[in-house]
Amino acid sequence: MAYTSLRYALHNRWDSSHLHTVNRLLAPAPGMRLLEVGCGRGHLTKRLQEQGIDAVGIDANPYAVEHGVACNLCAMQGEALDFPDASFDLLCSFHAIEHIPLLEQALAEMARVVKPGGKLLLVYPAEPIKGLYAFPTAFILYRNPFLAGEVHCHRLTPARLRRLTAPLPVEHLCSEFHLLRSPQFFSLFRRL
Repeated sequence: MAYTSLRYALHNRWDSSHLHTVNRLLAPAPGMRLLEVGCGRGHLTKRLQEQGIDAVGIDANPYAVEHGVACNLCAMQGEALDFPDASFDLLCSFHAIEHIPLLEQALAEMARVVKPGGKLLLVYPAEPIKGLYAFPTAFILYRNPFLAGEVHCHRLTPARLRRLTAPLPVEHLCSEFHLLRSPQFFSLFRRL
């Protein structure tokens, strides 16, 4: 699935609740380095920068970065993060991991770039059927909502994510289910 789409970049909306979630679960302090994987145009990255966080955003869609609203945005695949080991204190990803074809590789990369003791926050849809909540995205990308199954590469649950991260140097701290706006899971990990 290629997200190289100007239309998708411009239609992807900012959800202000993401900032509250990051502040509540990751508690970033000014000066900390944070990587947002799947940042879109960088709305969350910008808000974190305004709080004094050294936030960097990456997105697979170069159009999202080109039309970004924050500094320190890069077009980059989650499976191949171009950062040295232990570059970040914190990492967050909102509704991106379900789109990454090589998810195990991306999770390993995310763990690699976080410092020992750092935290990773992964937010993903609580879909009973893969792609169920991707109808709007399928319409934006393909102009066909019935291709929603092509948009999400994975149907994830906290248990499945724990299995995928089991070989990695991370420990699962907690997972939460939230129904507000859309059913979603939050999973929080600590880098060992």
